[in-house]
Amino acid sequence: MRFLPRLLLSHLLVIALAVAGLFVAAELFAPNFYRAHVDEMVQTLGPAGAELRGNLEHGMRLTLTRALGASVPLAVLVAIGAALLSSRRVVRGVEALRAGSEALAAGEYHARLQAGGRDELSDLAHNFNVMAERLERVEQGRVELISNVAHELRAPLAALRGYADAITDGVMAPEHAAGAITREVAAMERLVQDLSLVSRVEAGRIELRLRTLDVAGVLAGVQERFSLAFEERGVGLVVPAGPFPAVRADGERLAQVLTNLLGNALRHTPRGGQVSLGVRVDGSALRFEVTDTGPGIAPEHLDRVFERFYRVDAARARADGGSGVGLTIARGLTEAMGGRLSVASQVGRGSTFAFTVPLAG
Repeated sequence: MRFLPRLLLSHLLVIALAVAGLFVAAELFAPNFYRAHVDEMVQTLGPAGAELRGNLEHGMRLTLTRALGASVPLAVLVAIGAALLSSRRVVRGVEALRAGSEALAAGEYHARLQAGGRDELSDLAHNFNVMAERLERVEQGRVELISNVAHELRAPLAALRGYADAITDGVMAPEHAAGAITREVAAMERLVQDLSLVSRVEAGRIELRLRTLDVAGVLAGVQERFSLAFEERGVGLVVPAGPFPAVRADGERLAQVLTNLLGNALRHTPRGGQVSLGVRVDGSALRFEVTDTGPGIAPEHLDRVFERFYRVDAARARADGGSGVGLTIARGLTEAMGGRLSVASQVGRGSTFAFTVPLAG
């Protein structure tokens, strides 16, 4: 049976029970209300009134029963009309949810419901819209991910094909092409590794070995790794010497976050600029700040810089070898260690990426 007939029948059953209860209650309790009036009439009539007591009570009971019986049809019609209107209103909301869920199941993630009331159905419609919006973003992200991966692989694959054709045609000796082929294969391997790490980070399946960590040692290792790269690019690197309080973190993942942020700052800082790494206590956490003197990020891009493959300057980022997922990985690793990564920037004055790591103890 459809939902509307079942809902209407349930309303009619309630109406029938209410009418039956009304008659039973009238038969049980009505005499208590008119018996006092009958006693007054009997006292007024004197001895003759005692003989009329039974007729008076029977007449009043019969009159009340007839009055209730005469009013029941109209009351039932009004109740049925109200039940029908109420049932249709509820069914319209359920039908809208059914249609919306069918649209989602068919892949129409743009489907939305009207949620203007304050009842439970309106709350359900609102939650449905939130779910549909998130599914739409997930689907859009999936499509963009496939497109971006295909785009990232297109360049090294085209280069490999070119080297293979050159070797086949005898234009280039195999030993000369070997180094270039190895470089292109390494680029694809790095992209695959980054994508694998992104998927594990976003799924919450990243493995962490949290322990009490000496921050000075991590900073020294990161500085040693980047010193030559910064020197070759003509960009200054400032790293504090400490001492610093101990933190509760994974040393390898903390170094990876710093590496991603410093590498990103290096790519976007022009020659003669400077990248500074600041460390300070922020409540119960240690706050790391990577500040560059690059071109900065426009406000409309700030909310998206942590998305996979999102680039403010796509051409320059690809030319410099960035995979486009470094900031996504950094944010995921920071949150996995119990911290938070944020960005602040001014166009023409540089950017600051800051993240926190809980203090030990």
